[in-house]
Order: sequence, then C-alpha cells, then structure tokens
Amino acid sequence: MKSSSSLKSLLGGLVLLAAPAALADSAANIALFDSRMASARTSTSTSGTTVTRAEMKNALDALDSDSWVDATEHAYLSTKVGNTTFLTGLAADAKLYLQLFHELNDAADYGAPLSMDAVSGTPAQLYGASGPLASSSRIQEGSIAEGDGVANQVTLMETYGWAFGSSYDYPYFFELVNETELRTRLQQRTYSGTPTAAEVNGAVTYLKQVSGTGQRLYISSWRSMGRGGPGESAGFVVAAVSPDRLFVRMVEVLTWAE
Repeated sequence: MKSSSSLKSLLGGLVLLAAPAALADSAANIALFDSRMASARTSTSTSGTTVTRAEMKNALDALDSDSWVDATEHAYLSTKVGNTTFLTGLAADAKLYLQLFHELNDAADYGAPLSMDAVSGTPAQLYGASGPLASSSRIQEGSIAEGDGVANQVTLMETYGWAFGSSYDYPYFFELVNETELRTRLQQRTYSGTPTAAEVNGAVTYLKQVSGTGQRLYISSWRSMGRGGPGESAGFVVAAVSPDRLFVRMVEVLTWAE
C-alpha cells in the first residue's frame, strides 16, 4: 500500500501533467474566439462589419465548448468587456450578451449559498393558465444573503442539482437566452403535450418578474434517472436572475420520461 506522502506526490504529479493540457485548451479556445470575432467584423459577413448577437454568441461558444469557462478564458474576456476598441462595431444586444456571458461565467470554484424552496401556488396559478406546460413544470426560488456572493454559473449548476431532488446524470451548463429564444423553447412539446399560447405568455411574464429588462435569463438541458417515472427522463430548466444577482427563480420542465 502506498504511503500518504507517496499518494500526495502522485496526485501532485498528475495535477502538473494535467495543467499544460488545460492551458493548451484555453489557448486554442481563445484563438478560435478571436478568429470568429475577426470573421464577424469583415465586410463579407452576414451583417457586414457590425457584430450581431448571433455572431457574438458563436464566438463565445468557442470558450465554453467544454461546458466551462476557465480562469484563463475569463481573464481574457475581462480585457474585452471594457475595451472601447474591442466594443466598437458591436450591436447593442451583442455587447449585452458579452457582458452577461462574462458575468455568468466568472470561473468561480465554489457557488454562493443560494437557498431554494418550492413556491406557493401551482404552476397553472402562477402562469395564469392551465395546460401541458403547467402540468410539466416544477418551480422553486430563493435568494443569496447580501455579501455572500452572487448567482453565477457554478451557483446555478450546484443549486439546481440539489434543489430539485433528482439524480441527474447529465451536465447542465446554463446558457443565456433572450425573450424570443425563451418563448421558442417554452412553445415546444412537453411530456404532457404542446403548451398553449396563454401558458407560454404567462410563464415568460412570471420569469421576467425576476429578471426584469436586464435579460438575465438562462437555460439548461437535463437528463435524470427517476424523475417522472421509474426510468429515464429529460427536460430543461430556466433560471431567471434578479438585476442584483441575489434572487433566483427556476422553472423546470419535463419533456419526456420512460
């Protein structure tokens, strides 16, 4: 049996071996981000020299291709979000996407203590309409005490994992969505059927009560054993975050189960 000191030496060596690979991934991801941004700025791109939200999202997808933005990648973005030269030519919604992406994916190692509880009232009551979306929804909300951190990627991931009490076996990395993208997702078929327009409108309104006009709306897919039945199940979850990033409302939707 190896001694404790031997194990520590072995683990230390593994960390050192892994570090160059991580740095290499970051360098490659950053290079791809720069390349996509350069392409978006060319006169021959879809929108000409103006960088649209879609082009910004495509560029930033290079950094979270492994479902995480590490410290090196976040630090690189930090040199861009306040850089007047870099921001020149970006459409307003592209700038907002960059800002919110950088804010959400801050490379924190630990989440803030976000206390979540089931809300009062049924989803149908809260949406103001009953139907397949309400029947397939579960809702929780909670807050972080001021001074204890803010809602970021790791906070949302960790909190969702335990708050909804399912055995998730699928990575659930949260991504930004705007209202149009949110509506499109909510309109799709759920486990109980295709949602009604009234339900979708109600759910969007309910979520925007928290996010306001700041567009701090995030979505993630999930897969689980034991949610909705004895077998496998899947769906998505929407997190609405308040402007001060201290309050979070989550709506989970079941799309299929077996």
